Amino acid sequence: MQDFVHLHVHTQYSILDGQASIPRLVDKAMADGMKGIAVTDHGDMFGIKEFFNYVNKKNGGTNGEIKDLKKRIAGLEKGAVECENPEAELAACKEKLEAAKKKLFKPIFGCEMYVARRRLFNKEGKPDQSGYHLVVLAKNEKGYHNLIKLVSKAWTEGFYMRPRTDRVELEKYHEGLIVCTACIAGEVPRNIIAGKYEEAEEAIQWYKRVFGDDFYLELQRHKATVPRANHEAYKLQQIANEKLIEYSRKFNVKLVCTNDVHFVDEENAEAHDRLICLSTGKDLDDPNRMLYSKQEWMKTRAR
Repeated sequence: MQDFVHLHVHTQYSILDGQASIPRLVDKAMADGMKGIAVTDHGDMFGIKEFFNYVNKKNGGTNGEIKDLKKRIAGLEKGAVECENPEAELAACKEKLEAAKKKLFKPIFGCEMYVARRRLFNKEGKPDQSGYHLVVLAKNEKGYHNLIKLVSKAWTEGFYMRPRTDRVELEKYHEGLIVCTACIAGEVPRNIIAGKYEEAEEAIQWYKRVFGDDFYLELQRHKATVPRANHEAYKLQQIANEKLIEYSRKFNVKLVCTNDVHFVDEENAEAHDRLICLSTGKDLDDPNRMLYSKQEWMKTRAR
């Protein structure tokens, strides 16, 4: 079975939008044999501490095994451990150590940020509300610190309907970060769907210049399978995907496939649908209210 790691995941900390608890997400990913998972809540990092603590707890046994192996390896290298064949024992311990490290489940810290269409301090009506979606992931410790700075400033200085960053801030704190073009609300796919190909290409070239090989074009396919769902999103995703694949070749940018996770299991779709009614202040039977495709569940590697 092919390896797959979810890199676009909303927990219950995507307030009134995500309906997935962190323990359930991690447990399902681990049970399915995934090597890790990212948490990318909308505009915030509220769930990161719970995420880190829970994964550490689940990794506890393996971390203990790694600690013991490192201690034994150090002892063998210093000649402080007596055994029949020190060289063979050392090699075996090192092999076990590498195998144990591979068993660790990796928590990836991220955020689906809102990127202001102008600067983050521009706050003049509808054009400055919300912003383009962008998935930002911490690649290392430096990236984690930079992500914190970006998200914090988005709340303290960029907030206008949503916590927003902008290109100036992204370039300033780009080190150690991986960015993906997000869903069809992202700058690149949105311009593609609108037929604004020059704007889409400009955005790709800007992100490629700033983030280099840590910039990815993101593909999604959410084909609704029930009548009362969003059937339009899939059509728009298909339009965006075709062009994104073309741009991947044209600009030498890697592709990444994601599923926009908002709830854990397929049967949670209806509960999530009711959450969206609360979020948007609409009645369940309102024919004009927002609908998701109901495919925003955490797919397994087989799916």
